[in-house]
Amino acid sequence: MLFKIFSASLYGIEAYLVEVEVDISLGLPDFVIVGLPDAAVRESRERVKTALKNCGYKFPSRKVIINLAPADRRKEGSSFDLPIALGLLAYLDLFPLDRLQDYLFLGELALDGRIKSGKGILSSTVLAKDLAFKGVVIPKDNEREAALVQGVDIFGLEDLVKVTRLLAQPDSLSPSSYRLADLQPSRSFEVDFQEIRGQQHAKRALEVASAGGHNVLLIGPPGAGKTMLARRLPTILPPMSFEEIIEVTQIYSASGLLKSRGVIGERPFRSPHHTTSVAGLIGGGLWPKPGEVSLAHHGVLFLDELPEFRKHALESLRQPLEDGEVTVSRATMSVSYPSSFMLIAAMNPCEDAVAGIFSGDIECTDSQRYRYYSKISRPLLDRIDIQIEVPKVEFKEIISKLEGECSSEIRCRVIVARKIQLKRYKKKKFFSNAQMGTREVKKFCQVSSEGRELLEMAVNKLGFSARAYTRVLKVARTIADLEGAEQINPSHISEAIQYRMMDKYF
Repeated sequence: MLFKIFSASLYGIEAYLVEVEVDISLGLPDFVIVGLPDAAVRESRERVKTALKNCGYKFPSRKVIINLAPADRRKEGSSFDLPIALGLLAYLDLFPLDRLQDYLFLGELALDGRIKSGKGILSSTVLAKDLAFKGVVIPKDNEREAALVQGVDIFGLEDLVKVTRLLAQPDSLSPSSYRLADLQPSRSFEVDFQEIRGQQHAKRALEVASAGGHNVLLIGPPGAGKTMLARRLPTILPPMSFEEIIEVTQIYSASGLLKSRGVIGERPFRSPHHTTSVAGLIGGGLWPKPGEVSLAHHGVLFLDELPEFRKHALESLRQPLEDGEVTVSRATMSVSYPSSFMLIAAMNPCEDAVAGIFSGDIECTDSQRYRYYSKISRPLLDRIDIQIEVPKVEFKEIISKLEGECSSEIRCRVIVARKIQLKRYKKKKFFSNAQMGTREVKKFCQVSSEGRELLEMAVNKLGFSARAYTRVLKVARTIADLEGAEQINPSHISEAIQYRMMDKYF
């Protein structure tokens, strides 16, 4: 007899339908799985056999052939345990066979029949909704992430016995009843901008960056507060929209990093070590996985000690920074991952900055700076809109009892500026000034004759490239939005030019 059960597998972070065909026929007892299964899928026969026995079900003493269609795509992971087990239980006539067509089944079986959590559940639930399934049957631990998808019944069940009961008596179990408000956690941060002494210029630059989604490079001696500033950046970013929450949670679910959180409700902050490989930073591997640029999607990617990263890894950032997505190609497959993030990088002014602090002289010569900065290519620097110096904090500022603005006050101004941009780009496919293309820059970044003179001086005397010129206009547009100004004034352009300190060294 042939039984068909529906499941799903991942291609990148997107799910595709897998038909689990279970054929049980006369012949010498055997258990064969075909359809390009990986080792985890092939090992499912031992897990399924033992789980059925320990749940009190009889394993058919027949020839069993499992086909995972489409057969030309490699299947990986342990989430096919549950649909395979249901195909064997269908042979025992424990429930009406037509009910198997109503649901999408996913889950790894423990040896005692429990259904263990898996990855990619959110993507599979989106697929089930798109294909008009009545519901999905998933592990109980993955119920919260699946509940983000409305319009499809979510059954988070603990063990195989309950799944059998659902199919035999559908009214005996109710689907999950999460409200969207319950799934989105309230915003709470352990750090605050108020804790940073001094560095008003850097705080202002990060406010501008947050308002427009711009990339930032912080340059200063050790102990000046570069890392403190970067780690507090998420506290002034606007909250994620529901669509952004879905996208980010989908990436973490497909990567197996969601764990018990259920939903990623805050903008991600990723800080990889400078020894990270290209595959770890961009994504890849023999069977591609998302890298740090994708895990930072709609959030912040912080690269501390920027010149210490491998040059090839830094150069590979250029495409994701420009396109908002990264494509990983292999001989057998090509996968695209979303990677729209804010890059925050930090570095010392020169290699001898530490020695200079202890000697009482932290000034680096131009030749020392040039030699250190040459580790970073000009095309990469051009893609970093804001490049500022973070000076050493004076003693009087360290002991000062005056408290600066808290993150919530800065965030309110950032949110107002983002709302202006959302209204401006409501018919576009982007939502911030940093994402503007050439046409949008020409349309929304008109400047006066005085402003053009400032830009001409920057190009001729400071050596701005065409890309740097465009980036200055985008930053000036953001500064104008923070002030609520319709037009870009010369003061806005002047401030934006001040945020390009690295151009004079190239």
